Amino acid sequence: MSRAENINPLILTWARETAGLSIEDAARRIGLTSSAKDTDVEKLIAMEAGEKSPTRRQLMKIAESYRRPLTTFYRSEPPQMGDRGEDFRSGAGDVSREEIGRLDALLRDVKARQGMVRGILEDDEELRELPYVGAFSLDMTVANAVSDVRGILGLDTADPPGSKHASTSKLFADLRHRIENTGVFVLLIGDLGSHHSKIDLKVFRGFAIADSYAPFIVINDQDAEAARSFTLIHEFVHILLGSTGVSGAPSTVAATTRIDRVERFCNDIAGEILLPSESLPKTDKIENIDAAIEAIAEISTICKVSDPMVAYRFFRTKRINAGLYSELVAIYYARWSAFKKRRKEKAGDTGPSYYTVRKHRLGDALIGLVGRTLKGGELTHTKAAKVLGVKPSSVEPLLRTIPSLAGAIPVNGAN
Repeated sequence: MSRAENINPLILTWARETAGLSIEDAARRIGLTSSAKDTDVEKLIAMEAGEKSPTRRQLMKIAESYRRPLTTFYRSEPPQMGDRGEDFRSGAGDVSREEIGRLDALLRDVKARQGMVRGILEDDEELRELPYVGAFSLDMTVANAVSDVRGILGLDTADPPGSKHASTSKLFADLRHRIENTGVFVLLIGDLGSHHSKIDLKVFRGFAIADSYAPFIVINDQDAEAARSFTLIHEFVHILLGSTGVSGAPSTVAATTRIDRVERFCNDIAGEILLPSESLPKTDKIENIDAAIEAIAEISTICKVSDPMVAYRFFRTKRINAGLYSELVAIYYARWSAFKKRRKEKAGDTGPSYYTVRKHRLGDALIGLVGRTLKGGELTHTKAAKVLGVKPSSVEPLLRTIPSLAGAIPVNGAN
């Protein structure tokens, strides 16, 4: 049995812990089996203690389970923790090690793909510094910032943009198109490639990479469709501020630190754009939860936004207090969780095709860039697959979902 030699056992321990796995979970995922001499857990403990090296096959399974490149395990020492940017989540301490590990794995993947996109732009001589990235500051008033965002995105009225659309999905599609036209790539990702690795909303709702040449926005697609427009604009404001980091749900936390101020600034701008103060009903303070739910539902239906987002606007405009807002958030989260559970039970129902779903998650901007450079022979199918997060065999069918690219992609060869 061939053993993987020259493996630093400290790497094995570090990789497991940063993946958020207990020794028991890791042994199970790797597929270790118990014997008369040792249990599966004891075998893994022996590997991490340096008493026994994993077989080459076991090491490949370890790399897959811990979501690390195989070459990581041949390093002389554990690498430095990757910079995930700033953590803007008020409830970040409420998640498990495994959930943190999934988030870090997702962020590593996204940052690697963002780096490849920037490289593509450099090689294609399309690289240009985007003037909006980092153009905002916290010294701006919310009113001035809202006006500037509307100007950048071509939202030329103070009416709720959702009132002009037939559905929440059409509102999101329109806002996404406007933001992608500024040079930002918008992706919907809420797992590590399968439903077994879904990342809950309490872990993250959005992530922004405020790169001046290839900025990225990632939205957790485990969230309700109606909530995505708020997260999208929120993350876009992060890019305008030049702040890279992870965001969670709006909270009642007082803005006493710079991070709190950044998050509230982004929330208030997104809220004012999607639901301007002028469009809110002129009502007295609501203290009854049933009355609040009824008023919120009426507005969310008209403006094509989520109930939690309307509740946040009610809180920020002092129509409800912090306690009632927190209670509403808990109700809406439970309702959404129950809906997802029912949907999961109906998972056998026919839905959109794989390529339709993948196209929606990746966005026209990213697929279009890959298609153009692949068409020009400046990108291999292998690299295109890495950028898109699909298998090489799926690249061409995916690109053909964009009408302008259909029939114009070279046949996949040995590249």
